[in-house]
Amino acid sequence: MFAFLSRLSRLQRHHIVVAVLVLLGIVLIGVGWVLLDIAISPVPDISSFANRQINQSTKIYDRTGQVLLYDYNRDARRDVVPLSAVSAHAIQATIAIEDSSFYDHGGVRFTSIIRAMFADILGGSASQGGSTITQQVVKNTLLTSEKSIVRKVHELVLALKLEQVYSKDQILEAYLNNIPYGGTLYGIEAAAEAYFGVPAKDVSLPQAAYLAAMIQAPSYYSPYGSHRAELDTRKDLIIERMRTLGFISDTDAVSAKATVVSFSPTGQNAISAPHFVFYILNQLETLYGPTALTSGLKVTTTLDADLETKAESVVHDYALTNKKNFNASNAALVAIDPPTGQILAMVGSRNFFDTDIDGQYNATLGLRQPGSTMKPFAYSLALMKGYTRDTVVFDVPTQFSTACMPSETTNSTPPCYAPVDFDAAFRGPMTFETALAQSINIPAIKVLYLVGVNAVINLARSMGLTSLDSSGDYGLTIVLGGGEVRLLDLTGAYAVFANDGVKNPPTGLLEVDDAQGMVLFRYEAQSSRILSPNIARDVSAMLSDAPARVPEYPLTSPLSFPGYDVAVKTGTTDDTRDAWVVGYTPSIALGVWAGNNDNSPMVKSIAGFIAAPMWHEAMSYALARYQKTFFGEPDPIPSSVPPFLQGNWHIPDASGNSIPHSLLYWTNPDDPQGPPPTNPSKDSQFSYWEYGVQVWYSLHPELFSPGVMLPVPLSSSPPL
Repeated sequence: MFAFLSRLSRLQRHHIVVAVLVLLGIVLIGVGWVLLDIAISPVPDISSFANRQINQSTKIYDRTGQVLLYDYNRDARRDVVPLSAVSAHAIQATIAIEDSSFYDHGGVRFTSIIRAMFADILGGSASQGGSTITQQVVKNTLLTSEKSIVRKVHELVLALKLEQVYSKDQILEAYLNNIPYGGTLYGIEAAAEAYFGVPAKDVSLPQAAYLAAMIQAPSYYSPYGSHRAELDTRKDLIIERMRTLGFISDTDAVSAKATVVSFSPTGQNAISAPHFVFYILNQLETLYGPTALTSGLKVTTTLDADLETKAESVVHDYALTNKKNFNASNAALVAIDPPTGQILAMVGSRNFFDTDIDGQYNATLGLRQPGSTMKPFAYSLALMKGYTRDTVVFDVPTQFSTACMPSETTNSTPPCYAPVDFDAAFRGPMTFETALAQSINIPAIKVLYLVGVNAVINLARSMGLTSLDSSGDYGLTIVLGGGEVRLLDLTGAYAVFANDGVKNPPTGLLEVDDAQGMVLFRYEAQSSRILSPNIARDVSAMLSDAPARVPEYPLTSPLSFPGYDVAVKTGTTDDTRDAWVVGYTPSIALGVWAGNNDNSPMVKSIAGFIAAPMWHEAMSYALARYQKTFFGEPDPIPSSVPPFLQGNWHIPDASGNSIPHSLLYWTNPDDPQGPPPTNPSKDSQFSYWEYGVQVWYSLHPELFSPGVMLPVPLSSSPPL
């Protein structure tokens, strides 16, 4: 160097000296600036470590309390546990790979920092990073994620201070409760439960090695990613270090390396029964406020995880089939336990994560027109009023609007109203039971007239259909699907029939405990009687009468289960935007819906084709899973009731003629079991109903001869 300088001219040597001095000055200025910045930058108060409030996660479980559906804490899943609640294996594995001299140093290992720096420069790797566990606690709890020399100096200073104020166990406990384990998992308790389904205190040696292996790079070493082989290698490295440090024996090390560990198949960021879980979260937020969800609640729900899994599979598969065959892109399902109202399954779409159909929208809570599933409420009121299952009503062309002529039986242009069925067929005289079983429209509208629109709405609301407006102007269309209801509410209302007329409001909660184990909520039945047992049994008998559905549905249809008592009702809106099937036994009520979230129409068809196969498969699974039960027998129809209420419509009139008449001729709507009206024509509907019956009689006189109870239906097309 000196020889080199000696060969330079005086001027050149001067320029070099100046350059070196300038460079040295720049370096000194830079160092001075750094030192000044360190001196004037505020150091976080060490007391903030002790006062730091850590949000805890709310855990949502199935009805057994064993299956974790979701672990929620907005952006993080975290549980604070004392060091005594962490297995020794987990503690030792973490120390072995992260900071083997943790209990010996004063918070900083300068040799490790230097070693890590050389490893970075040479492109190699070390089994341990440059930061101690104490430094990582400072970094994760007291400092920002900014990378700078100043921040690193703050980290070193605070680590030294931390060791002077807190014990090693306190620092290690803070570390294990805050360290990220991948995704939204923070803390070893949350990680142990998410990955292995066990609390941190029960983590085995190989499980502990896997958890410790993830700490360095949780995303890279995720057991669900593409680096499982690297995770396995690192797990073995940790086990070997534990053996070297004397934490475990040679035999333990060999066994732990050979043990096959299963990770929870759902993954650390997964959610089971998502529509139901968010339904529960909304309830919790309503009950306890939004901050409750980050307070460490343990929530045991009513969900049957096994039935839910099956239901999700059924809804998914049939929704895809319906999309192809009926342009029905979505479907939903609800299952309820009638004796308690507890929700056993809730599937709000074919796939919660399907953005094409807005899969996160919960269709079980959406308001949709229910079609003919509203008919049983009208028939229930008729039975309560004194009519019977065998009461005769005529399915004949009928004009119901008194603003039009009785003869306008094909005119439905407002203000006229002359509805028809899907197949445009008319079946003549039918009993209430066959009319409801086959879901025939005109008899249902006549029944609605007999009991009153408002009365039906009020009954439906009392049974759980609270979305119906008690002051709404639905008119006669209410039994054909006027108004809007939720699948959850509709299934709950049918559960009233299943439970002998006793209502238990749908609920998803069994127990809610706070972070200290105190019970905040425990399920208690909220039962109320809506219908008498006999009325409920009458309706169940009508809806479970498979022969009465013939020929609209054969005995082998998806609505039938030989050997079981299963009541069921279908519903399809006139514009085929919604298809429903709701059915029940005393042990379970199960309803399904099919359609499109955007309310666009499906291919014109009926629920018997669109929704019944899906309902049948889900119901079959439920029947096999729950106790086989039967409906109670309804009371026999007394022989003292008028003939028309016994199914006999061959009654000579006052003139001795056997010409058939409508129900209004023979019964007083307000007192059906009393004497017939002296002047039935006073009823505004009488002439309209009579006209339809007389036209039918003129066209089919052979069906009205004595001894013929009911005509052979002229159409076997399935009903709405």
